[in-house]
Amino acid sequence: MIQLAGSYAITERADELSDELIKWRRHIHQNPELSFQERDTSSFVEDKLKQIDGIDIETGIAGTGVLATLSNGYGPTIAVRADMDALPIEEQSSQDYCSENDGVMHACGHDAHTAILLGVAQLLGEAFNKNEYKGTVKLLFQPAEEVPDEDGRTGSSYVVKEGVLDEADAAFALHMCPWREVGEAQVNDGYSMANIDMFKGTIRGSGGHGAYPQQCQDPIWMLGPAMQALYGIVSRKISPLESGVVTIGQVHAGTLTNVIPTEVEVEGTLRSYSPDIREFLVDEVKKAFSVVEPLGGEVDVEITHGEPALQNDPQVNTWLKQTMQDIYPSFQVYEGPFGLGGEDFSIVTKEMPGAMFFLGCKNADDQQRNLHTPEFDIDEACLPYGAAILAETTLRYLSGDYELKDQNQEVTTNDA
Repeated sequence: MIQLAGSYAITERADELSDELIKWRRHIHQNPELSFQERDTSSFVEDKLKQIDGIDIETGIAGTGVLATLSNGYGPTIAVRADMDALPIEEQSSQDYCSENDGVMHACGHDAHTAILLGVAQLLGEAFNKNEYKGTVKLLFQPAEEVPDEDGRTGSSYVVKEGVLDEADAAFALHMCPWREVGEAQVNDGYSMANIDMFKGTIRGSGGHGAYPQQCQDPIWMLGPAMQALYGIVSRKISPLESGVVTIGQVHAGTLTNVIPTEVEVEGTLRSYSPDIREFLVDEVKKAFSVVEPLGGEVDVEITHGEPALQNDPQVNTWLKQTMQDIYPSFQVYEGPFGLGGEDFSIVTKEMPGAMFFLGCKNADDQQRNLHTPEFDIDEACLPYGAAILAETTLRYLSGDYELKDQNQEVTTNDA
């Protein structure tokens, strides 16, 4: 039976941490760092964690990440993750905590994620120091969610490769949600964010003088039917009941107005939920570019696979929803996928049961502040909500109130 007395203590303590959460978030917001460059952010996180009694700290995780571990005897192990990196975007804001690094800003809320996880560390540290819980909590401050390195890998793939979370039974995380109000959240079972793939098609002709097009094979002319074929994939070849996107983001060709170039490069992204649609999109993109061959052109198509779709475990989602409803009875929980953006927490949820929820952070003003835009900002009143929900869900798992069941519905016990 779930006891709510501890839950109330968590919400009250989270509210007491509100000023600190805001202070931490603003410091990180003012000092954003790009993927795999989060050295100052990691140092800031490490410094705050060192103030918590009994916490073990490892640095250099996936390059610039931090892992904080709380452990108190034999018991279950749970992981909570936040990402730390910013984006190469010039902030447009008049706030006094605006980015001080030109061309870099926290436009996706990772500053808030990191501050919230620091709050979780504080709340859990206090609970562990009272010896009220048995087990282990791994708090992962992950680098490089946004931009892959030269090998096409983001921070989460390195975390998994390094075995940082191998001992964890399950993992969960949150994400800022600018389309939901403070006091609201969005959850979704199953596929919730997209498979991410990139394509590059190179159409080659013979090129020539702009005055004599009849003497060459014009790759720009060939581009027309190729573009029609690409844009027709989703509208004519995928059921409207399926999720799929083909987006062309770059077209490069030519250097002079009177020269027909020898080649055209087209680059874009593919988004999907299901593995079948992911494979279908890749095949159809290759077919779309092949239409240039009867026109006298040659084509090469390169496909780069990014992170898989985020698949939320229904059991872990149930824990999160139950916690929200118990500790914040007026909290509004909406259900539905989060869109076709990417999220490399999906690499963790392929390895273990896990889930991410979106926490409402919409600002009270009338300005649209979407993710990955120069105007993005949050209502900081959401911060204690996030810290309390993550901390309380963790404690309930450690105490056995929440349990994992295998595919045969057998309970995976948390008993010591």
